[in-house]
Amino acid sequence: MPKPRWWAGVDWSERHGHEVAVVDAAGALVARARIDDTPDGARELLRLLAGLSTSHRHSRKQVPVAIETSRGLLVTALRKAGQPMIPLNTAMVARYRGRMTPTQRRESDAGDALLLANILRTDGELHRSMAQPSPAAEALKVLVLAHWHARRDQRLYDNRLRSALREYYPAAIHAWTTLPNRTLRAEARALLQMAPTPRAAARLRRPQISKTLTAAGRTRQVAEHTDRLHALFRAPALRQPPEVEEAMGERMLAILAQLNEICRVESNLTSRLEEMFAAHPHGEIYASMPGVGPVIGARLLAEIGDDPDRFATAKGLRAYAGAAPLTWASGGSSSVTERTACNRRLKVTGHHWAFATLTRSPGARAYYDRRREAGDRHSAALRRLYGRLLTCLHHCLATGQLYSEQAAFSSRELADPTGTEPPAAVPP
Repeated sequence: MPKPRWWAGVDWSERHGHEVAVVDAAGALVARARIDDTPDGARELLRLLAGLSTSHRHSRKQVPVAIETSRGLLVTALRKAGQPMIPLNTAMVARYRGRMTPTQRRESDAGDALLLANILRTDGELHRSMAQPSPAAEALKVLVLAHWHARRDQRLYDNRLRSALREYYPAAIHAWTTLPNRTLRAEARALLQMAPTPRAAARLRRPQISKTLTAAGRTRQVAEHTDRLHALFRAPALRQPPEVEEAMGERMLAILAQLNEICRVESNLTSRLEEMFAAHPHGEIYASMPGVGPVIGARLLAEIGDDPDRFATAKGLRAYAGAAPLTWASGGSSSVTERTACNRRLKVTGHHWAFATLTRSPGARAYYDRRREAGDRHSAALRRLYGRLLTCLHHCLATGQLYSEQAAFSSRELADPTGTEPPAAVPP
C-alpha cells in the first residue's frame, strides 16, 4: 500500500456532532467538516475523503482515520465501508496535546480533530490499526463485557450485604464463612430471605432449614448443615433493640433483592456466553487448552478476537496481554519490570487461567515449580506461565491445531517435575 498523502482525525462527540479534520504531509489543514452520527453523516465523511484528489489513482481507503474510540455506530459504518481506522487512547492523546501545542492546553473539538490527524501524520507507524473481528467475536465480546460488569456488581452488593449483616446479624456471616462464595451462595440468600433478623432465625425449626437448603440446590450433607445452622442461630449473641433490628432487616432485604436480581442476570449471561463460545469456530481450540472452561475461554476469545492479521507473532500477543516483561535501561543501569500498559481484562483472565493449569497440566506445573525455584514470586511465576501458554495458543490458532501437552512441553519437562532439566522450546 502506498504511503498516505493525507491523514484524517475525528473528534467523537455525543451531543454536538463529530468534528473532522484532514491534513497533508506538511501538516496543513486541507479539509474540515462537522458530521452527525447518522447514515448521511457517514456518507458525507466518506465523500470528503474520496474528494481529496481527482486522480483516478486516489482512493479514500488510502487515508487513515484516527478516532478516540473503537466502538459506536460511526465506527461500525466506517469499518463496514472498509475505511482504515486507528483508535487512539485518550490519555495518550492528552500527552500529545502538550507536545504539539505547548501553549494551548485547553480542549476544543476542532483542535482535537486536527491533533488526531497530526498524530497519524508524525507517528502513524507506531499505532496499531483497528482489529477486524468477525460479527460473532464482536457479539461475544459484548456479552463478555456485560458478564464482567455483572460479576463486579455481584461483589459490590455482596459486600453491602455483609456490611449490613455485621451491624445486627453476625451469625448470618459466620454461617457460611468456611464455604465457597460465602453469603453469595444460593442457600445463604434463601435462608436470609426467610429469616431476615436474628429473632426470626432463632425461631426456625430443623425441617424448615433442611427444606430451604434443599430447595436452594444443596444435595450433600443436608442434615449436618441443618444441625450446624440450627445451633448457630439459637446461640446467645448480642442484639439490637427489636425496633432497630426490624428496620435493619428491611434494609437487608432491599439489598438482598438487588443481589438476587444481579445473580439471576449473571446466571443468564453465563449460559448465553457458554452457548456462543461453543458455537464459535475457534471455540474448540480454546477449549482444548488446559484450564480453559467456557467462561475463561469466552473471555480470552473476546479480548484476543479472531482477526488472523491482528497478532503476527506470539511476542505481540504476549505484550498485548501483559505477559511479556518490560525492560527499562538508562546509561549503565537496567531493570526488568511487569508490563502495566496492556489489556487489563486479558491480563486478569490470564492470571486465573495460569493458576487453573497447575492442577490440570503436568508441564505447566513443572514450569511453574521451576520458576519458583529460580526465585520468582507466585504472581511472577504465573505471569511467565501465562506467557508460555499464550505462545502455545498463538501457534494453535495460526495452524488450526488443538493443544497437545507433548508438543507444548518436552518429555523431559513432563518427566521432571522438580525442574532440574532445562526448559524445552515451545512451538514457533
